[in-house]
Amino acid sequence: MGKYKIKIGIIGGSGLDDPDILDNRAERKVTTPFGDPSDILIEGTIGGQECVLLARHGRRHTIMPSAVNFRANIWALKEAGCTHILASTATGSLREDIVPGDLVVLNDFIDRTTKRAQSFFDGTLEEGVCHLPMYPAFCEETRMAVIKALTALGFKHHTKGTCVSIEGPRFSSRAESNMFRSWGADVINMTTCPEVVLAKEAGICYAAVAMATDYDCWRDHGDSVSVSDVLATFKKNAEKVTALFKDIVPAIGSMGHWDDIIDNLRGTVNGNIMKPSH
Repeated sequence: MGKYKIKIGIIGGSGLDDPDILDNRAERKVTTPFGDPSDILIEGTIGGQECVLLARHGRRHTIMPSAVNFRANIWALKEAGCTHILASTATGSLREDIVPGDLVVLNDFIDRTTKRAQSFFDGTLEEGVCHLPMYPAFCEETRMAVIKALTALGFKHHTKGTCVSIEGPRFSSRAESNMFRSWGADVINMTTCPEVVLAKEAGICYAAVAMATDYDCWRDHGDSVSVSDVLATFKKNAEKVTALFKDIVPAIGSMGHWDDIIDNLRGTVNGNIMKPSH
């Protein structure tokens, strides 16, 4: 038994926030020093492992990307005792070989958002500024566990990918889409940032599984991206991510080496807080 009680937060993206994946469900309304999260927390178990489900955009998808209270969402999961977060996200593909329906285990990001609070260290709770290193951007050990599960399930996946997060809610222009391709981005969405940054700042092991739903608009042939196509592809393939979560949640809980990983993560955060001089 490690010193940390493992508890896994699941952040459901577009089309993947079904509470039926949980056993022993209990709903809990919470608030945080940063306001209310997107929805209630739904606590329960998967394969006997404690977890918490949170719908990123609200259960009825009423919150646009720029209006998601990312700080409240991450803080609520931290306060609920989550040591890990598994996030799902719908993404557009910027690469021919990432075909709609493919899963991508993200390992890096490019942040093109402009309106979102990126840190908990704003004087709300304590003084100081956290100059957080973002390499690695995602928890590598959790990523590896996800990749192992995807391989065992036989789902087509890509073991790494750089996601560019845009402000939204509009999709990219073709010029923007081609620019992101030239930067080396593999997929595009509107929510990975600042979610991944805040999870790391909170000392939580965070991994994200992206589902490619479309080819954005960079291709010279084919239709442009549309909401109906995105949701249709995601719903058609959502059972893959559901099956993944059912497999990976108890697997993470049974792994016995998290103490050092969590200690190192939290030590990195604490070691990069610059306190004000008095």
